[in-house]
Amino acid sequence: MEDATKIIATSRHGEPATATLSSNSGAQAWLLEVTGIVRDYALPRTSLFKPAAKVRALDGVSLRIEAGQSLGIVGESGSGKSTLARIVMALDAPTAGSVRLLGQDLHRLPREALRAARRDIQMVFQDPYGSLDPRQTVARIVAEPLAALDGAAAGSRADRRARVAEALAAVGLRASDLDKYPHEFSGGQRQRIAIARALVTRPKLIVADEPVSALDVSVQAQVLNLMQDLQRQFGIAYLLISHDLAVVNHLCDEVVVLLQGRVVERGTPRQLFTAPAHPYTQALLAAVPRAGPR
Repeated sequence: MEDATKIIATSRHGEPATATLSSNSGAQAWLLEVTGIVRDYALPRTSLFKPAAKVRALDGVSLRIEAGQSLGIVGESGSGKSTLARIVMALDAPTAGSVRLLGQDLHRLPREALRAARRDIQMVFQDPYGSLDPRQTVARIVAEPLAALDGAAAGSRADRRARVAEALAAVGLRASDLDKYPHEFSGGQRQRIAIARALVTRPKLIVADEPVSALDVSVQAQVLNLMQDLQRQFGIAYLLISHDLAVVNHLCDEVVVLLQGRVVERGTPRQLFTAPAHPYTQALLAAVPRAGPR
């Protein structure tokens, strides 16, 4: 199996791209449109007579994703990329700006409407150990997002179990795994369970926050290849959060580079790998191990 650290040598992009996702001409119905996101956090007060100071985690971030496409958000720890993921998922509220999924502003939807919208957007978290409840069976873990659907959409108990088995099969696990517990699986298998949980509602967009960084290097490429296969099979779009340019090069059509909450560069992986313009992008690229003889 190819090491994830060598993915840079075999990007999904065989030919030079001439445009980024956000440069399409004509009327465009975007799957996800993030506009001018600002997120401020108040610091602890140091005086009774002065307002609390604020730190700006995100500063005017905008991006768009088409159906079936992948956008990577790259930056080091503290760049704001995970905060952005939480805001896109409506797990945190922006100070300013909007997040539109299929034209709906997620942060302005009533609770029930937001709950229904979650059918179309799911998340895969970084830690396959911490994101799965050890007290629940795989069947219950994977079925969890179905609870957000109304009765007709969720189906009967038998229907739900069939959908869970279908999702497990899609990620390379067996129906016999349904009644097992997370501790019975390896780290890579646990992340496959987490991906199956995201698939079970048949979403249009999956937000993946560092989906392979907690895995052994020998397993990382397997999970990335699985995500790519699922995209081809189901037409899923990805918003992929990573600190590693090699990872987004493997999976993404466009990359946004985030530094201290601001977008400093964007382009196709080929553009960023061959001609990075910003010094920060150049530094990230220099940190990527390259395949081949030394």
